[in-house]
Amino acid sequence: MSPRRSDSRERMVASAVVLLREYGAGATSIDRVLAHSGAPRGSVYHHFPGGRAQLIDEAVALAGDFIAKRIDAAAESGDAVQVIDAFFDQWRQWLLESGFRAGCPIVAVAVETNDEAPQLARSAAAVLSRWREALAGLLVRRGLPDARAARLAAFIIAAAEGAVILCRAEQSTAPLDVAADEIHDLLAHAIGDRPAGGSGRPT
Repeated sequence: MSPRRSDSRERMVASAVVLLREYGAGATSIDRVLAHSGAPRGSVYHHFPGGRAQLIDEAVALAGDFIAKRIDAAAESGDAVQVIDAFFDQWRQWLLESGFRAGCPIVAVAVETNDEAPQLARSAAAVLSRWREALAGLLVRRGLPDARAARLAAFIIAAAEGAVILCRAEQSTAPLDVAADEIHDLLAHAIGDRPAGGSGRPT
């Protein structure tokens, strides 16, 4: 594959991620991806013989890898609470930079009913599961029992995704800030990183 073709493919997948975040799965069409990426129309079926479904599937994988790798890299510090704080801080940054247009591309795919491409929902579910497993593994390494770590990891993902939806609706980071503070305190207490009382997060 030539560098130009490879670059065209990468641009299209990256554009699909952006469009999923801002417009949802239903509005992320091939035409819209081409317009956003600047890729030539002839490259669509060369790179994505499975059409739109394959393109969306690869966008889900790309977005999923990005977050999972950040969790894994941050986990090397060994500070679980700090890693989760950074997870929420990243969402805060995306919301502010996008003017509260950016949501989660994985959720955008997960919530859409797509009878013609049911594999997309399965791919989204696999990504969310991978995120939960990465967070749970981090908490287990800090001494939490497997079951408790799994519950907390699921709660963290649910809280973050729900807060992002509220932030977009309210055009404010307040819901995310509240969720981040509460989870910070919950984890700090569970892990015993610091005495109870006060969030300890920078304001």
